[in-house]
Amino acid sequence: MSVFAIGDTHLSFGTDKPMDVFRGWTSYTEKLRENWIKSVGENDTVVIPGDISWAMRLEESEKDFEFLHSLPGEKIILKGNHDYWWSTKGKMDAFLSSKGFHSIKILHNNAYKVGDFAICGTRGWFFDDDEPHSEKIILREAMRLKTSLECAMKLGGELLVFLHYPPLSSTQKCDEIYNILLQYPVKRCFYGHIHADMTEKYSYFFKDGIEFKLVSADYLKFSPLLIEEF
Repeated sequence: MSVFAIGDTHLSFGTDKPMDVFRGWTSYTEKLRENWIKSVGENDTVVIPGDISWAMRLEESEKDFEFLHSLPGEKIILKGNHDYWWSTKGKMDAFLSSKGFHSIKILHNNAYKVGDFAICGTRGWFFDDDEPHSEKIILREAMRLKTSLECAMKLGGELLVFLHYPPLSSTQKCDEIYNILLQYPVKRCFYGHIHADMTEKYSYFFKDGIEFKLVSADYLKFSPLLIEEF
């Protein structure tokens, strides 16, 4: 059994939003499927930290979830900034259940035990957003992270934190999110959101005893990153 991560799948099987127009994204769903099948087994878990689907409504995401469900392993997903289809956890759970997508689980104000690990996290927010509403969003996301971490602590095992937005860069950090991480015995944190020429600034850090890694799909060349085998 193993835990993998890959973010920003940006699927659009049910909508007209092809990512192939961007450099490095040619035939990306085929690459993702091929690499996923090569790496991930049925007993493994893959965490997808946001930007799952370009669908605008939950109903429009069905084909994208059908694609994910067809791939090996269990998938744990959390919200990204482009997941406009995102709804309440109850509605999303009911939708996935009604379609038979039992291999997909929602990470939202909760946590999951996978082997010796406790999977937790939230979307987060970007630290350089100076819009008037951003402070409320950041504080709300910090509380969601804290709630998820508390759930993970009760489950036991090593905490593996997943965010959509990176909590820091080579020059800045989101203090509200970062300070929550420091309150818990977090050793590893993974995030997406960053693409193309910006990846160098965000790809890897080791700070305050925590290892931070970027797992955006294009950065990983559409191959899920092995976090741990157990």
